[in-house]
Amino acid sequence: METAELVIVGCGPAGATAAREAARAGLHAVVLEKDSTVGEKRVCAAGLRPGFCAEFDLPREIVHYDTPRLALFDIHGNEHALYFGPGHTTTREELDGTIASLAQHEGAEIRTQSLFRELRPDAGGVVVEYADARDGARKYIAARNVFLAQGATAVLERTPLAYERWRDGLMTTLQYRVYLDTPAIAIAYQTLEMHYYFGLEGRQIVGWMFPKRDHLAIGLGVIGKMDGRKLRAELDAFTQRVRERLYPNARVRCVKVEGHLLYMGVPRPVLAAGIAMVGGTAAGLVDATNGEGIYEAAASGRFAAESVLAHRNEPHRAAIRYERAVKERFVGRLQRRLKLMHFLERRPERFGMLFEQLSTTPRLPQILHGEAHGRTLRDRIFLSVQMTRFLLRAAR
Repeated sequence: METAELVIVGCGPAGATAAREAARAGLHAVVLEKDSTVGEKRVCAAGLRPGFCAEFDLPREIVHYDTPRLALFDIHGNEHALYFGPGHTTTREELDGTIASLAQHEGAEIRTQSLFRELRPDAGGVVVEYADARDGARKYIAARNVFLAQGATAVLERTPLAYERWRDGLMTTLQYRVYLDTPAIAIAYQTLEMHYYFGLEGRQIVGWMFPKRDHLAIGLGVIGKMDGRKLRAELDAFTQRVRERLYPNARVRCVKVEGHLLYMGVPRPVLAAGIAMVGGTAAGLVDATNGEGIYEAAASGRFAAESVLAHRNEPHRAAIRYERAVKERFVGRLQRRLKLMHFLERRPERFGMLFEQLSTTPRLPQILHGEAHGRTLRDRIFLSVQMTRFLLRAAR
């Protein structure tokens, strides 16, 4: 049987970052990726927060546009512009593929078309079972540490990492890649758009438009399941509204359709069990207010590699260290963001109130964009005052 110090399931931003940083430090890392090409079949707006490439040592070539402007649209279609950053746009094929290539350069082994099956306890670690789709064979790796990063479709029900409310947070998404014969208006390439509105059936919709090098990514998501035809009708209606604003005179050369599941619920309460760790979207590390999860995913991969390196001969302690680091850095903030989203949805007029306050108080989004551990006492007092102000307005 094969052996590996770290087996990683999934080669998205979490898994690929974990592999790269583990291999760079001299660990034997093996990645199991179910798709034949890293980064394919990912429905994602692929927006990156300011400084992402520098923080994770990625080449600037993956960035399509630097977008200094974030436009939030409330339930009435009113636009509220925020400026911070700039943010960046890319595609998941380029992002995931680039990190994976860098991981391989450091010595990590990435096996595509490898379908993870289960973990079985073994002396000093676990046995990872997977199916090799190329030859149909079941294969096994004796792993000292395991990092699970399969995204929203992670099936962990039969593991100690199971979370019974996981399906409650799953979001059905559909995205068009719209290719034009002439460019859209200039502002489209400077802006990340997020739309919050009620759809044709009265369900809360979160929509987006992110510019890419050769297309516009226009998509939306709804919590829970929705009939495919109805979801397509929702996206057609939303796309038409975007077209009227941003490319009314351009001819659409072609449209590529992508559909997938995302997660917008509570993070998993258990992020490590035994020697197994779960990260990225599979851990529920997604901001429910805007769907951002790439940064949290990459950071969780880094935490996994650092934890295994710090306790190379003590995998149980590595898992404990990992869970502590992720919870301290992300879980509390993500839980608060989910509560905020529920608060806004209960009275949808609150979306406009919040967006107006953000757009007219430039310091507020700048502080919110940063991580809590980097805030000064002055920042925290400012946030407290602004929160009180918003709650008073919402109560009226």
